[in-house]
Parts: sequence; C-alpha cells; structure tokens
Amino acid sequence: MTDESREGHLIADRRRKLEALRERGNAFPNDFRRDTLAASVQRTYGSWSDEHLAREPVRVRVAGRMMSRRVMGKASFAHLQDRSGQIQLFVQRDALADGLYRDFKSWDIGDIVAAEGELFRTKTGELSIRTSDMRLLVKSLRPLPEKYHGLADQEIRYRQRYLDLIMSEDTRKVFRMRTRMIRYLRNFLDALEFTEVETPMMQVIAGGALARPFVTHHNALDMDLYLRIAPELYLKRLVIGGLERVYEINRSFRNEGMSTQHNPEFTMLELYRAYADCDDIMDMTEILVRGMAEALLESTALTWQGVSIDLGPAFRRTSVEQSIREQNPDLEVARLRDVEYLRDACSRREIPFRPQHGPGKLQIELFEKTVEGKLVQPSFITGYPAEVSPLARSNDADAFITDRFELFIGGREMANGFSELNDAEDQARRFREQAERRAEGDEEAMIFDADYIRALEYGMPPTGGLGVGVDRLVMLFTDSPSIRDVLLFPHMRREGPGSATG
Repeated sequence: MTDESREGHLIADRRRKLEALRERGNAFPNDFRRDTLAASVQRTYGSWSDEHLAREPVRVRVAGRMMSRRVMGKASFAHLQDRSGQIQLFVQRDALADGLYRDFKSWDIGDIVAAEGELFRTKTGELSIRTSDMRLLVKSLRPLPEKYHGLADQEIRYRQRYLDLIMSEDTRKVFRMRTRMIRYLRNFLDALEFTEVETPMMQVIAGGALARPFVTHHNALDMDLYLRIAPELYLKRLVIGGLERVYEINRSFRNEGMSTQHNPEFTMLELYRAYADCDDIMDMTEILVRGMAEALLESTALTWQGVSIDLGPAFRRTSVEQSIREQNPDLEVARLRDVEYLRDACSRREIPFRPQHGPGKLQIELFEKTVEGKLVQPSFITGYPAEVSPLARSNDADAFITDRFELFIGGREMANGFSELNDAEDQARRFREQAERRAEGDEEAMIFDADYIRALEYGMPPTGGLGVGVDRLVMLFTDSPSIRDVLLFPHMRREGPGSATG
C-alpha cells in the first residue's frame, strides 16, 4: 500500500467515525470551558511532590489536541497539547463513566479532547492528570504525520503551516519570538515619543524605494493602483504636517525575485524623526538592535547558521568605497568613480551591468557582489552614491554621495537609513532623472510624485529616516536560514491538481 493510499484509507475511517458521532448527537460540542493551560499546571505545581498533591488535591479542566496515546488494557496514557505546551493524562477504565473508556480507545491522534481530573505524579515522576471525565470536542479527519518524518519536507512545512505548528515546538518558538520582537520595537519607539500611524497599502504612485511594484485596478475609479513598495513618501508627508516622530510596522510588496532573503510580501519598520541626521539614526539603530538582544535573548552574543555574532561591541562604520577597496585590493580608490574603470572591474569579476549604469550604480554592483556577504559582524556602511539614493540628502562635502547608511549583520542587509532630502527643487530634479531611467526601460526607477514635491515645498524640517527589515531581523534572532522560516504563510508556487484532496 502506498503512502497516499494508506492516508486515504485512514481519512475514510475517520470520516466513518465522524458520521457515527453525528448520528449520536452533536458531533462538535462548544460548551466545554477549560480552567488552566498545560504550562500553568507545570509552573504552579511542578515542584509539588505526589504526597503534597495527595494532601491538597488539585482539580483541573484542560483541553487540547491529543498528540500521543499508549493503551495498556484497562489503563492508558495520553498527551494533550494546548497553546502553552503538553500535559499527560492517565486514563483508567474504572474511573470513567460506562462506555467512555471504550470511546476513548476509538479516538485518534490529532483529535481535540477535553479532560478533567486531579493532579498526581506517575512512578516516573511526571506531573499528570488522573482523568475522571473526558469528551471528544473535535474529530480530526486527517492523520498527523509521523513525528520526525512527515515534517522533514520543507515544502510541506511552508505550505501547510498549520500542520508545522501542530508538530513543531521549534516553529512555535520562532513565531512567538517574532511577536515579542515586534512588541519590543513598538515599546522602544513609543518610549521615544514616536507616533504609530497607518499609511495606504494601495497607492497611486509606487514610491519610496527602487523596486518593481505589483499593479492592480480599481474598477469604480477606473484607475490603476500599486501595492506599496514602501511607506516612505506618506510618512514624510506626516513629518511635514507636524507629526515630527512617526513610525509604521508595515506590510510592503515588491514584484521581484524570490530567495532565502526575499519574499514578495514582507514586513518593515519604517520611521522618521525630525531634527535628526544620519548619525543620530545610526546611533539609535545600534541601541535598538543591541537592546533587543539583551531583552529577548538575554545576551548580545548569538549564533546564526554556525557563525558567532556579537552585538555588544560598537558596530563598525565604514564607507561603500572603503569597503570595496578592502575586499578588492587591486582596485584604485582614486578611480572608483570612473565609469570605464568600474565597467572593466565588473567585467573582470563577471558582474553584469547595463549600459546606462553610472558610476554610483556600478559601485553598488561591485559592493553587493564582493563585499556584502563578508560583513558578518555588525557593520554600518555609509556614503552611498546619490545615483542609487534618490530620496537621501546629498553630503555637504561630496555631492557624489549621500548621508545614507545600511546596517549589515551576518552578510545581510538589516536596515537602511539616511538624512532625508528636504530640498524640494533637488528632489524634483532627482525624480526627473528617475523618470528618464524609467522611460529607458528601468522598471525599478521611481515615478515623478508631484504631490510629494508640493508637500516638500511647504517645508520639511531636517529629518532622519530608518527602514528595518523585520523578517531578516527575526531570521537573525531565531537562527533561521530562510525568510520562509519566519513568515507564517510564505508565497509558494501553485500546487499541482489534487494535492489537497483526500
């Protein structure tokens, strides 16, 4: 019998059991109320001896998914799993109402069960419930995979996250950590008097980043709209309006390739702080990341994919050009802005580029291919070319670069920040340059946003901005190799026909 036919046989058997339950009455009761959780029982009574429990009986009502069962004649053991963990049940035929033990033996692993009884310790010392009453609350129609076998398939884990969560405590820990990290971000910024806001997810103009957007159509307005690639331009409108410290933990969308670092839909923290510059935002970012590690990991030292990383020491700060020179000692710093020299350097390293790429874009191609992956310990890279930073303020001493940084940890970009460009005329000029590139076929170039220019003309105070890739930060803190491991429902290719039938 193949695995597929065996599963079909098991599903059919469970459906017959459900039909029998329907004939007996309400097959899906909703009147049971538990009074405690497995972890609460362990935490409160974990230190009590069996003698203590006998002297002071503790009666509990629990409910959860039955994850295991050992039937031994007139007595059995089972484990129920709720959102907090597992608790063992000791089930005796003579302690239950007539026929209930027989019913219990017909229940299946995966069924959702309620139980009531007194706590005691087994001969092996495990805190358990001596069950006096039980009920089947939900009949599970599909068998759970064999532990350590069925969920070895990564694709099943991603496509059927509900099944992964049932079977894997490690997966549940990842997503609990994600929730704690997002809560920490909010608490950190709220304490600094930032205001959390919400900006449109469907936008008339896809702005705020260099990326290819998803396009949709609004029927009533008869107009195309874009799923946002970043909330930046809306958040800066709010700074102009007087909300001097704003942030949004947002879902953004980019119609680009997928990898262990990229998903079409992802989560960012984006914030703007008036009367701050690039250096202020770098300082704040370092404090934020280090403080999060201290609070949630209880250590600044962590391991990501076998590599030791320490968030405790001061984060290194160096420029794009300096880092390129460090990793490419054959290149001359004095010629790192020469287009032909950079084209030759890229060609010799088999780094693709387009004819319209200027020196700034060529620098970034070199940086991404030869430097980025080697930035394992926390590193701020500064001095990004203006050509690839259309929303960042130009450096006062060197117009080729902007006051912008990116934070790299574990060879991956974690954050992007800069002193914001608040010169309306300069911003309009850069938008026009982006529009020209878009007309030449660059689908990632920005569209001219006339309303944003109009807003800037009212005056935006000197402002520092920051974007943090929340998903990548969660990957770092949970030692997860792929962004799909930290998204509850990552995007996948369409399943084949009949894959969800049974």
